Amino acid sequence: MVFPEKRQGFRTMSNDLASLAEESGTKFILALFVDLRGKPCAKLVPVEAVDLLATEGVGFAGYAVGAMGQEPKDPDMMAIPDAGSFTPIPFLKEGLAIVHCDPHVNGEPWPYAPRVILKSIIAQASDAGFEPWVGAEVEYFLLHRGADGTLSTADAADTAAQPCYDARGVTRMYDHLTAVSTAMNRLGWSNYANDHEDGNGQFEQNFQFADALTTADRVVTLRYLLSMIAAERGMIATFMPKPFADRTGSGLHLHLSLTSGGSPVFPANEPDARGLGLSETAYSFIGGILEHACALQAVVAPTVNSYKRTRATGTASGASWSPNTPSYGGNDRTHYIRVPDDQRVELRGGDGSANPYLAIAATLGAGIDGIKRSTDPGDVGSLGRSALPPTLLHAVDELEADPVITGVLDAAGEGVASYFASIKRDEFFAYHSAVTPWEIDHYLTAF
Repeated sequence: MVFPEKRQGFRTMSNDLASLAEESGTKFILALFVDLRGKPCAKLVPVEAVDLLATEGVGFAGYAVGAMGQEPKDPDMMAIPDAGSFTPIPFLKEGLAIVHCDPHVNGEPWPYAPRVILKSIIAQASDAGFEPWVGAEVEYFLLHRGADGTLSTADAADTAAQPCYDARGVTRMYDHLTAVSTAMNRLGWSNYANDHEDGNGQFEQNFQFADALTTADRVVTLRYLLSMIAAERGMIATFMPKPFADRTGSGLHLHLSLTSGGSPVFPANEPDARGLGLSETAYSFIGGILEHACALQAVVAPTVNSYKRTRATGTASGASWSPNTPSYGGNDRTHYIRVPDDQRVELRGGDGSANPYLAIAATLGAGIDGIKRSTDPGDVGSLGRSALPPTLLHAVDELEADPVITGVLDAAGEGVASYFASIKRDEFFAYHSAVTPWEIDHYLTAF
């Protein structure tokens, strides 16, 4: 297995932000970060102020940002750019670039910042002797929204009962898909496939794996690019897990592997009794994820809507592709963890609403905990574990009871896990207090 250089593309040209901007012809920089919910936040900085951005960052009122653990009285949050993440995007807007930032408060990395949390977990993995590598599958729908709020598939001809991989569906969306593919390849991400997924209007566009931080940055960048490129064509690109009750939902599947000193850790060096060709370290990594799966769901499936996907009873295509029991198997997509080969494992429990920094951090934290404790994942294909949480509220309860996953969220400072649980519990009850059309239909004249 060939592992790519860290920080590919423009990332290898220079580590100086001003030089990167000059070399790429950049005129404006989006200094970007996400809050705990995954909302992309940025300020547009002219290249004339690049030195100030590089040395002091750019300020935000943290409470106004969203879920960042601040109150109106708190001091400014300064977004400090990581020059290694510099990403020119002139194909979207001439002279524009993105740089991912680490929020700081009073000169210290802010512990509620998702990117800061992931960097802390990567450091912990390094302390344990591992370098984590991650690939991500970003699924999304292309839709139109009518004046009355109703959603429809952007491609009106996309009505097949089983549209997955339909060559005609891909061709009708050729302009959008090729614009995104070309963008990824110009950035050095190595887009290798673009396909119609299982739901009408649903697509996936794949890029090569990289180190954990780079992949998380790229998922955030890709979501932004997909949204903007779709909007230019009058469409909405949505990563909502389950926008339609009768269609397959959108996942964020993560492919994870570890190296140690540059050498792959997961392949077995001797015959493997379980038959998947994995090392005992890999099985312990799987065991850790499975053991913490119920708590992990609060992070990798973090919305009310997520549980419409994982508890789906049926879809138009005949499959939900969303496991609801923590199990593992070989090249079998019905499991929570799929093992497609001896190089990696695929976590299939996450969805399109997941914050990639938090999802990767929590999954790595669970897996490395399994390695530390030599956790046994059990038999291949076993369904003996408890089912995944049925709602976000249940998942939050599991999260609060799991010191490993709460420890991941608190990796850069205490209080983040309880804050995250609180905003997610509030989210559930805000949903629960709304009266829905289903209730009107079923109860208005029932008694």
